Amino acid sequence: MTTSLLHVPSVVAITGGHVVPVASAPIDGGTVLIEDGLITAVGPAADVTVPEGATVIDAGGRWVVPGFVEAHGHVGIHEEANGSAGNDTNELTDPNTAGVRAVDAIDIDDEGFRDALSGGITSILVKPGSGNVIGGLSVAIKTWGGRTIDEQIISDSVSVKSALGENPKRVYGGKDAMPSTRLGVAYVLRQAFEDARFYVAQRQAAAEKGEPFRRDLRLETLGRVLDGELAWDQHTHRHDDIATAIRLAEEFGYRLIVNHGTEGHKLADVLAEKNIPVIYGPLFTSRSKVELRDRAISNLAALHRAGVTVAITTDAPVVPINYLVHQASLAVKEGLPKEVALAALTSNPAAILGLDSRIGSLKPGLDGDVVIWSGDPLDVQSRAERVLISGATVYEWDDAARVGRTVERLTRFAG
Repeated sequence: MTTSLLHVPSVVAITGGHVVPVASAPIDGGTVLIEDGLITAVGPAADVTVPEGATVIDAGGRWVVPGFVEAHGHVGIHEEANGSAGNDTNELTDPNTAGVRAVDAIDIDDEGFRDALSGGITSILVKPGSGNVIGGLSVAIKTWGGRTIDEQIISDSVSVKSALGENPKRVYGGKDAMPSTRLGVAYVLRQAFEDARFYVAQRQAAAEKGEPFRRDLRLETLGRVLDGELAWDQHTHRHDDIATAIRLAEEFGYRLIVNHGTEGHKLADVLAEKNIPVIYGPLFTSRSKVELRDRAISNLAALHRAGVTVAITTDAPVVPINYLVHQASLAVKEGLPKEVALAALTSNPAAILGLDSRIGSLKPGLDGDVVIWSGDPLDVQSRAERVLISGATVYEWDDAARVGRTVERLTRFAG
């Protein structure tokens, strides 16, 4: 990650709040210490020494939690209020666009990033869309802090987005092209991975002989999936498509993450048995297509009860990203335990995406991404009052003016 040029105090101490580390038990009157952008201590006030000269933030009467993680969004590549000019989510000219990268289309001035901060979200995994069978490479980013998107990157080696079911059928069937059926969608995926297997073998043989080799960016990406370097983010709603996703993952040996999982509750025991996580949602949508006929917020609790690791997504901008926490609140109303709902916004998505060494909890060694809430975040009356990314305050709620304020991206227009 390239270092951001936001002003970061060398030492920040958040004191006196109800600290919820997620990775450990809550602490009343706790202290979170951040030094040079990283958390160095979390504990009761008596156990954490605040260095002289530290910037002290009084969180008395408030909740202190990790920054939320949106595990499946299109912020920056499907811009708010910019219509078709701001929509670079899908390159709909080929069902296999494994070589494209979401990072190349992100506009960091998208209003969605400011919405994210107001909702306590400090990290997003931005993914290409679901119109293609294989959409492309995702990128994990912070929601604020850089002059360019490159200065906000957490990791550009997380996952590849893919889609089963209705969307690619509709897109390419409308062009009288393959795939126009579920048969065709599965074929495109299977052939792509067979080609990638052969490509990887050819590349290895050329390397052993010291011969030149022409790189194919699509097959390079799929080779990284086969090698286990990248996860496979599978857009899938219906139970039969989830079964196909599992079948293909086992055939080619890649790490599967179910995205959406609308009918995942019908295969919950299978998903739990195979240790396949589900990034569930969005929850605030109508049954706008056949695949969503059995959509229900309560399905998320059913997945958890079966032992499936779950995260929650808005699929922003399908649902405004700042409503991520409200989706969790309604999931609690429909049976999801409160502690699981909070984990589904923080530690679970971080672990599912392989980013838990950086984000998702309040513990020493992780990034200083901390949000101070007026009360329990799962209470609809609570709001994010202060957001810190890597120890820098990037957002504050001005209660007198009833408006949230973000810091300027320093030096972007300097000189």
